[in-house]
Amino acid sequence: MTAALSPEKLSETHRPTLDRALETIRSRAYWSPHPEHPKAYGAEGLPGSLGAAEGKAAFDAVLGTRLELGQPGTDGWTGGEISPYGPELGVEYPHADPDVLLPAMKAATGSWRAAGPETRAMVCLEVLSRISARTHELAHAVMHTSGQAFVMAFQAGGPHAQDRGLEAVAYAYEEQARTPQGADWSKPQGKRDPLRLHKSYTAVGRGISLLIGCNTFPTWNGYPGLFASLATGNPVLVKPHPRAVLPLALTVQLAREVLAEAGFDPNLVALATERPGEAIAKTLALRPEIKIIDYTGSSAFGEWLETNARQAQVYTEKAGVNTVVLDSTDDYRGMLGNLAFSLSLYSGQMCTTPQNLLIPRDGITTDEGAKSYDEVIGDIADAVSGLLDDDARANGLLGALVNEDVKNRLEGAAGLGDIALRSRTVVNPEFPEAVVRTPALVKVDGARRDDGAAFLSECFGPVSFAVAVDSTEDALALLRRTIREQGAMTVGAYTTSPEVERAVEEVCFDESAQLSLNLTGGVYVNQTAAFSDFHGSGGNPAANAALCDGAFVSNRFRMVEVRRQA
Repeated sequence: MTAALSPEKLSETHRPTLDRALETIRSRAYWSPHPEHPKAYGAEGLPGSLGAAEGKAAFDAVLGTRLELGQPGTDGWTGGEISPYGPELGVEYPHADPDVLLPAMKAATGSWRAAGPETRAMVCLEVLSRISARTHELAHAVMHTSGQAFVMAFQAGGPHAQDRGLEAVAYAYEEQARTPQGADWSKPQGKRDPLRLHKSYTAVGRGISLLIGCNTFPTWNGYPGLFASLATGNPVLVKPHPRAVLPLALTVQLAREVLAEAGFDPNLVALATERPGEAIAKTLALRPEIKIIDYTGSSAFGEWLETNARQAQVYTEKAGVNTVVLDSTDDYRGMLGNLAFSLSLYSGQMCTTPQNLLIPRDGITTDEGAKSYDEVIGDIADAVSGLLDDDARANGLLGALVNEDVKNRLEGAAGLGDIALRSRTVVNPEFPEAVVRTPALVKVDGARRDDGAAFLSECFGPVSFAVAVDSTEDALALLRRTIREQGAMTVGAYTTSPEVERAVEEVCFDESAQLSLNLTGGVYVNQTAAFSDFHGSGGNPAANAALCDGAFVSNRFRMVEVRRQA
């Protein structure tokens, strides 16, 4: 039977996109094939895509249903997601017996390996195009599992996540294509006939890849590992966070459809959900069939995976303490506005949100004159309050607190130091059960640097610390210690001094941390662009990998050579 999606048809449709992606990861320029604006979808926009009303209707139609995937080994059904905005989703998902599912996934590998890097890349791009067409539907799924506000769920959970997936496919293809599929080898032997061999080279995946999803960014953090593994020839078992199953379950459903249409076994991508309290991630991670693990979440479990899942190549993004050094600025109002937005976006529930603001006790110099430590803190607090004084705007920026742990940390902020900015409750009229809170800012003395200092460990959520330091030099010493011991996904700095700028760069070079300098406009320290910005570095404790570079994909496969006498 002829596949509905032939390699030729797939290449005709998607090869230009792959070529542009390959060009862009080399140039590091801005590019995205996935529109950010909601109006770009539907009848008047992206062909075959769901518009706003259709996407919402599709999401509503899934609620309260059983999501059939046709996976082998289904031994029951499970669910129980409750939106951070209040409603129960009521979706049931297949629960799999790994003793049945994993062998079926392994059995699917042969034809996928034989297809080669280009066909695998084209199939992955077809999956991404189907996902893109349903961005509106997936945006609601991300919103109601992560607590992101709709616009952020649409952009970060939709086109930005799709960009990261495409970026991973591009790196995967490039790393595999470095080696030709075959070569004729000849070694001269003087007067004798030369030695001749024909050599073939096949990219062989390591084995089944386990994706352990996170609650806050299920698609943005999930798609890089999913598509990097699939494009390099590995089956992928997707284990979502139990509170954020739906976005990844819909993704698995679409991937299985495309694989079947392209003539491959759909069991190359499967879903593993867990019953309440089952905690299957730890069990699956130690299965001998699992050869790759992608994980985003707490440091404790990430370190457990790195230590114990010895049979697998483990990629982790864990906790860190993101820091901003304030030395001086020639745009004080721009700095305040940029920091206020960075602290507020998604209620600080981003792995890139600044936590520690290091401010000299003697204050900083600005284009508005010298500002004392207390004036800087007061002005930052006023900027946050001004940004969020309108409840409609606040709801659009903050979203909802994703879980009780975040709420409890916020409510405990008063015990961590002097409160410079109190959190307030924001009512969401559309979702009155949503827990919406503005950020808190806590003043602390940076002279206390023992293990009990709250600012020396991650306080995930809308709590940040204004840390008083003795000088800029002292701030840099604290920055270095924080990155080295706790890790950082992002570092920011404000300075008008070339010497200080170079000193901050040297700390970040030494400790392998991504740095943003003097951001005062519409780009924020907690945002990164696919194809251009590296998310994490893999060189400090916050993450052992970067999204996305060659190292993120190259160890997911091995080149196996076959030599034949010519």
